[in-house]
Amino acid sequence: MTDHVVVSADDWLSARKELLKEEKEITRAREALAEKRRALPWTPIEKEYEFQSAGGTCSLSDLFDENSQLIVQHFMFGSNWEEGCPSCSLMADSFGQIQGHMNARDVSLVAISRAPLAKLLSYRERMRWHFPWVSSLGSDFNFDFNVSFAGDSHEKGDAIYNYRQSTFPSEEAPGISVFVREDNGSIFHTYSSFARGLDDFISTYRFLDIVPNGRDEDDLAFPMAWIRRHDQY
Repeated sequence: MTDHVVVSADDWLSARKELLKEEKEITRAREALAEKRRALPWTPIEKEYEFQSAGGTCSLSDLFDENSQLIVQHFMFGSNWEEGCPSCSLMADSFGQIQGHMNARDVSLVAISRAPLAKLLSYRERMRWHFPWVSSLGSDFNFDFNVSFAGDSHEKGDAIYNYRQSTFPSEEAPGISVFVREDNGSIFHTYSSFARGLDDFISTYRFLDIVPNGRDEDDLAFPMAWIRRHDQY
């Protein structure tokens, strides 16, 4: 970083204005992409899923609460794990306190994992998060949305993740899915994103992307190797 180009304030301003042109182009492109995302066709949810919540057994419809839109974080937390995934925890840190803002826009946000409910709630308390978190243990939900893999399918290359068949380093995978509920109670799946598509939902990365060293991940064994749960740094 000490070898970086250093210029006068006027030259810096000129360079910054040139970069601003590109940033504006990306902003407009992101807005256009968001519009296409919202215009995607919907597919109906016809299976009855059951989850375990702090209030007892609940359905997918119950997770909407009083809102018509629902965002689900597919949080990696295997049924026999003692802690949640560090990378999913980083993502959860980005939305751990935004429930009021989301509700104001008719959106509920919930995390769903396969671990037993007691483990999820204990980990949520440790992390000091406040979003609803339910267990899908015993349900097909994670498998149907391709974020949990049966047997050794993820090792054999038979797992479907991020819309293609491949291997995966774990029996659990991260993702985010969106649902809408109409007035008659019908529920539709409208969007899902996986893998690098989740970067947009991790505010830590958005901040790191503007500092001189960036994410500083090039020399790591894998990009997110530096990440720890926020109480372990």
